[in-house]
Amino acid sequence: MPPETRLDVLAIGDAVVDVIATADDEFLVEEGLVKGSMQVLDAAGATRLYARMSQARETSGGSAANTMAGIAALGGRAGFVGQVADDQLGEIFSHDIRALGVEFRTPPKSGGEPTGRCLILVTPDAQRTMNTFRGAAHELTAEALDPEQIRGAAILYLEAYLWRSAGPREAMEQAMAIAHAAGRKVAFTLSDIACIKPHRAEMIAMLEAGAVDLLFANENEIRELADLQDRDAAIAALQDKVPLIVVTCGAEGALAVARGERVSVPIARIGTGVVDTTGAGDLFAAGFLVGQAQGRNLGASLRIGAIAAAEIISHFGARPEADLKELVKSI
Repeated sequence: MPPETRLDVLAIGDAVVDVIATADDEFLVEEGLVKGSMQVLDAAGATRLYARMSQARETSGGSAANTMAGIAALGGRAGFVGQVADDQLGEIFSHDIRALGVEFRTPPKSGGEPTGRCLILVTPDAQRTMNTFRGAAHELTAEALDPEQIRGAAILYLEAYLWRSAGPREAMEQAMAIAHAAGRKVAFTLSDIACIKPHRAEMIAMLEAGAVDLLFANENEIRELADLQDRDAAIAALQDKVPLIVVTCGAEGALAVARGERVSVPIARIGTGVVDTTGAGDLFAAGFLVGQAQGRNLGASLRIGAIAAAEIISHFGARPEADLKELVKSI
């Protein structure tokens, strides 16, 4: 029997600072940006776009880091592994995530790329267009891992955004091996369809090898991974390769499939409606993972995820503003 856990979830992911500003559709057209998409920028491109953005809010971000912030807000025990540089944005990231109650031990790196940042443009229809400069985040190496920290977490959570770079991918593979050797579970989120096509074969191989126990995706991502147009056909094609698949389905809600059992929940509604969809999937994963760490069934875990996602889209930014523990206490 595995020893007692010190953390509910430990994530490895992009350590970036989110820079969020409003923009109109005309600005996106001028910049050649596709609304709702995600693109990768180099340092020069990030500097140029940042200079053209309107007044912005800067907070520590990154998909998996947002999920850990959500877990901490829900009362869970969360940790994060990610690389920042020894610079001002690195200090912002480190301070913010620790202040939220997330364990963050990764030392800053000197002499390489600056800390990564994600320039997020939110249009009046609440769609977010993400422009990411990876920076130091993609200089993470296996040497930055703390094996005891991995062994002490019930679930290791990995994001596909970071999977695209060789060094971080090697670190993630090593972390998965450590986690499974310690009897822990591994969760993987597909993050964005742009992450999937270049790495589809190796992702499928990873699933077939039993490296992942829980797979998170949205409808577009699960179809892209399976290379099928129909969502349910895609889930059917993959469900024998991974014990648990969780799929968010937009206005339809979300569903989970585990060993032939299929459970779905509708969306939750909080506040006045949708303001900014940034972080919706991240906070849904936070709620679901907390439910699983607490031993909840699939339906309850999905409902916690739906409430956490509904809270995050009711305001700007990808970090909770309401008391998530209070919102989910009746579940």
